[in-house]
Amino acid sequence: MSEGITKAIDQGGKISFEDEVIAIIAGIAATEVEGVAAMSGGIVGGIAEKLGMKNLSKGVKVEVGEKETAVDLYIIVEYGCRIPEVAWNIQENVKKAVESMTGLKVVEVNIHVQGINFGKETKEVRDQQRVK
Repeated sequence: MSEGITKAIDQGGKISFEDEVIAIIAGIAATEVEGVAAMSGGIVGGIAEKLGMKNLSKGVKVEVGEKETAVDLYIIVEYGCRIPEVAWNIQENVKKAVESMTGLKVVEVNIHVQGINFGKETKEVRDQQRVK
């Protein structure tokens, strides 16, 4: 823990986090993992991105308590990646990031795979196969 957090707790103060803060930390940590094509944010997230706004908490749902938090991530993975391995790496990276930055204990990180990104190369191969 940083000195600022320790002093606030020692002096009888309290630190609280908005859900959005934890969601942003978790979303960034998840997208750093190789094999994650994107976060799945549904229609609202898609509209925001089309308007030029980047939603860093897209595809993340959190429950934050005083000392613990739980995170649900909705992701799209790259085609060809081992999904269990990608999910494990996301869980580890998100847990490490949230716990080190906030001091909260992460009790669970649930991964919901919403889709597969076939990418440009795979689309070209599929188009060539249709022509044959």
